[in-house]
Amino acid sequence: MDGRISNFAQVASLRRYTMTEGRAKGLDVLDCDNGKIRFLLNLSKALDVMQLYHEGQNVSFLSKNAFDGRGVDFLNRFEGGMLYTCGLDSVGGRDGYELHGTHHNIPAELILAECNEDGIIVEAIIHDTALFGKNLSIRRRVSSAIGSETVEIEDMLTNESYASEPYCVLYHVNVGYPMLDAGAKIEAEELSCEPRTPWAAETVADRHIMTDSVAGQEETCYFLKLKKPEISLVNEKLGKKFTLSYSKDTLPCFVEWKSMASGDYALGLEPSTTELDDRFTYRTIEAGEKIRFSLSITVNRI
Repeated sequence: MDGRISNFAQVASLRRYTMTEGRAKGLDVLDCDNGKIRFLLNLSKALDVMQLYHEGQNVSFLSKNAFDGRGVDFLNRFEGGMLYTCGLDSVGGRDGYELHGTHHNIPAELILAECNEDGIIVEAIIHDTALFGKNLSIRRRVSSAIGSETVEIEDMLTNESYASEPYCVLYHVNVGYPMLDAGAKIEAEELSCEPRTPWAAETVADRHIMTDSVAGQEETCYFLKLKKPEISLVNEKLGKKFTLSYSKDTLPCFVEWKSMASGDYALGLEPSTTELDDRFTYRTIEAGEKIRFSLSITVNRI
C-alpha cells in the first residue's frame, strides 16, 4: 500500500450496518465508497442498490416512501432506489401478482464483501423457492474499482430444480434530482418507440427531454428498441452524464418510465426480458441451466 496512506479507509471503504429507526428499522445495509462513487446495497432486499452518489452528489431517485422494511403494499413501499429488481414471477401490473413481482423483497445471503486495492466486491445469493414448485436462485456480484466512476452488477440465474421454470426479470434503474433536471436529455441509438398510454402517445416527441416538475403530471412509459444496449442521460447544467449499459442477449426489451410529477420526479431506465401489459411474456429456464444478466452504471463529468 502507498506509504502516504495510514488506513485504506482514507481511500475507500465498505461498512455494514443495520437501520435502527422508523420504517427502515431492521434493514441491513452495505455502504460502499470507492473514493469517487458511493453506493448503498440493501442486503435485506435482494442486494438491490438503494442509492448512488457521484462525488458526493445524489444520482438516484428516492421516493417519498424512502426505505421500508415492513410488508406493506407496493405503492406504499416502493422506494425507487438506484436499482429495484423486478420479477421473477411477474413484472408490471398483472392480475393475481404483486406489482413488479416479489424478487426485490427476498433477503439476500451475503457470501463476500471486500474492499481493498483490487476494488470493492460484494457477492450474495437470493433464493426464490416454493414447496412442490420452483427452486431458482440469483447469485449477484456488485463490483467497482477504486476511484472508478462505474459500478458493475452481474446476476447469475440458476434453475436448481428438476423441471423447467418460467421467469421474467426487469431491472428498474431510477434516476432522480439533481442528475435528473429540466433540460437534461436522453441519448440512445433508438430503432423504434411505442407509447404505452394515450398520454404517452401525445407526448412521444418529447420523450427524451426532461422538463421542470409539474403538479399532478401523469407518468408516461415507452417501449423502446435500441440498436446498442446503452442509454445515457446528459445533464449539461450539472456537467454530468449518466450511462446504463446491459446484456442485450438476455435483456432484449427496454422500457423508459418518465414521471415529471412534482414530488414524484423520476426517470426509469429499464432493461427487461419482456415488455408490459398485454405484451408480457415469460421466458423459460431449463433444469440446471444458468443465465447471466449484467448491468453497468457509469457517472462521469462532461
